[in-house]
Amino acid sequence: MRTSHFPTPVAISRSLSRPRQRQLQDPLWRGRYERRFSADSSPGTSDRQKKLSKLPFRFETGIGLFAKRQPRPFPPPFTSPPSASFSDPLSTHHRSRDRRGAFVNGELIKGLTNGDDAVYASDFFICANDGVGAWAMRPRGHAGLWSRLILHFWVAAVEEDVLRSLSAGTPHTPDPKSMLQYAYERTLDATVSLDWQGTTTACGAQLHYRASSDNPSVNPLPLLLVTNLGDCQVMVLRPRNKEVIFKTKEQWHWFDCPRQLGTNSPDTPKDNAVVDTIDLEVGDVVLAMSDGVIDNLWEHEIVESVVKSIRSWESEKGGGLKEDRIGGRNGGMKVAAEELVAAARVIAMDPFAESPFMEQAIEEGLASEGGKLDDISVVAALCVENK
Repeated sequence: MRTSHFPTPVAISRSLSRPRQRQLQDPLWRGRYERRFSADSSPGTSDRQKKLSKLPFRFETGIGLFAKRQPRPFPPPFTSPPSASFSDPLSTHHRSRDRRGAFVNGELIKGLTNGDDAVYASDFFICANDGVGAWAMRPRGHAGLWSRLILHFWVAAVEEDVLRSLSAGTPHTPDPKSMLQYAYERTLDATVSLDWQGTTTACGAQLHYRASSDNPSVNPLPLLLVTNLGDCQVMVLRPRNKEVIFKTKEQWHWFDCPRQLGTNSPDTPKDNAVVDTIDLEVGDVVLAMSDGVIDNLWEHEIVESVVKSIRSWESEKGGGLKEDRIGGRNGGMKVAAEELVAAARVIAMDPFAESPFMEQAIEEGLASEGGKLDDISVVAALCVENK
């Protein structure tokens, strides 16, 4: 179990005995995202989807999940009506797309919860947030809520930014750090007054494109904007070459205590998030993973698992023409994500396995053996032309 950012045991008792109060300034980018929340459930939603379909590139995605324990129910006011009777848990946050889903500010909370993790996948954005599990030992600790709310507001900001770009009709450079900062501040607004505590790491990848303003006839090229804070990871693979062309670097305060957003943490997106821009090619695979993957599998094992899944998917018969499956299209990303989770789970549950986490612990002078049992979340996304 990872630790949250607490300097000393004395500071723990003092800081948890009172809610965190902050006076938040209204940043310049906040207003343009606020407007979306008031209209999210309006008839204009279908119009937004039509505009988003005009992007030159898109993701085909798949999600794989394993939770080390059942997620803690979301607290009020983020609960939702029980599914059958009032003997059921009030929180049905796993029902993310029906009327019983959990809500914030009248909106269905976006994404999926996996233990303390939260994940999201769309045609242009993927995300994996890892709530710090140590908060489960605190009466008002809800790391899973924090990871999910950060994700929810982040996704909304990205959607608004993409729509603004399409409406402008000219090449636009997104500002990923400001979008995560907005999500962080909105999550503070939603939780601090109620004293629901928690922290989370965050990583996300937005599919964008590079276009020429001087010569519109030149075909655009896919571009990936990666934002990371903490020790989740975005990794970009080129399966045809079996190579990693990019991966984020973990951010730590000290061993097993990553940078994190939330209660008592000094970290903020505007000061600590790292943004990278990567030139993509059609056929590249982008992975957003919680540390449950990279603590149990080395880089070459991740590459081997994904490439093997794609090759297996391409060779299978049925389910459409063979060319429909090239590169993992039409379902291959789900297979890749699930098999990667399965591979990480095997190591996580083996007390005698060798693992990256064990190796790092030994380097820190700590006795460690086997894998690291943790929530394991993978979002796999294939870059394709949006035809």
